[in-house]
Amino acid sequence: MEKIIEKKEHPVLGYRSSLGIIRLEKSYGRERLEAASKRAVTFGAYSYQSIKSILEKGLDKKPLEEESNKNVAQNHENVRGSVYYQPQEENVC
Repeated sequence: MEKIIEKKEHPVLGYRSSLGIIRLEKSYGRERLEAASKRAVTFGAYSYQSIKSILEKGLDKKPLEEESNKNVAQNHENVRGSVYYQPQEENVC
C-alpha cells in the first residue's frame, strides 16, 4: 500500500486504492490477499486492479518459483550464446 500511495500524484487516490484492496479481504480472505499482494510486489504491479486480477485468476495459489523458471534460458541449436557475440581477432598477414 505504501507503493500505491507513493505512485499516485494525489495521496487521496492512493488511499482509495488501498481501501479497495482491504475490501478484497472480505471476498477472498486474508491469506489469499497476502499471497496476491506478495505476487504483485514481486512483479511491480502496484494497483488495486492488478491485485484483484491476480485473485480472480487464482494466480495467488501458484508458487512464485514457477514464474521465475519461465525466464531461464533454454539450450537449443538456434541459441548462440555470449561467445558468438564476442569480437573476433583478425589475422593480419
